Amino acid sequence: MKDLSLDPVSRFGFRLVGVARRWRRRLDETLGGAGFADASWVPLVHLAEGGGVTQHELAERCGLDDSSLVRLIDALVARGLVERRPKPTDRRAKCVHLTGAGAAAVTRIRAVLLATEREMLDGVETAELARADAVLDRIEAALARLADAGEPT
Repeated sequence: MKDLSLDPVSRFGFRLVGVARRWRRRLDETLGGAGFADASWVPLVHLAEGGGVTQHELAERCGLDDSSLVRLIDALVARGLVERRPKPTDRRAKCVHLTGAGAAAVTRIRAVLLATEREMLDGVETAELARADAVLDRIEAALARLADAGEPT
């Protein structure tokens, strides 16, 4: 019988999830030290990439359920980093936008992210990262195909 621990296919997903958790934990630790505890930085970065989205859309981008995101947004509103505005096409819905203070916070967050990611990638060559990125693109495309076909992802 083949030892599955040596089979790259059987190990890959397990290792990817483990590395992703440790990566995220390290980012949360360093950003927590910069004043962005409890993953409050994640929605800010997503809003900087394209704000004016509904809370539901932002929850999907962040990988959170709607109720968890609402609590995060409430805290960010209280800090003056984001604001809710009526959606132009549906006044009942609210869109979340960065404030000026939120945009300034994202600049600080990105600086910490970059320094932390460089630290974690120390010793990894640019060509290796490009290959890994290409593999992740292909995995994302496969997941999108499965989702489009109605398969659970």
